[in-house]
Amino acid sequence: MSGGLADRSCVPCRGGVPPLGAERVAELRRQISAEWTVVDGHHLERDVKLKNFRQAMVLANRVAEVAEAQGHHPDLLVSWGRLKITFFTHAIDGLHENDFIMAARVDALLLPSVP
Repeated sequence: MSGGLADRSCVPCRGGVPPLGAERVAELRRQISAEWTVVDGHHLERDVKLKNFRQAMVLANRVAEVAEAQGHHPDLLVSWGRLKITFFTHAIDGLHENDFIMAARVDALLLPSVP
């Protein structure tokens, strides 16, 4: 995914800018997995199905490490065999490019390892 969203870094968003418009959301949406859903033009959601609670927690912790390194944090809902990931930018109460960068980084986490 060289040169793609997953290779970019999040930039601090302190508010004062509008959320992304529908056209830019659609453009960025095409650059992430089809597993992500744009909800009401406001946030991104992905529901990852896993084999058990332990796998859900392991993935949640991996996502948390990436989020902490980027300074852009999702809402995570962990349950048995499931991790629901929600991204939106609280400072602007909507979508920012950072949300799509983080979605792409989560996609990269979920790719099978290449030996």
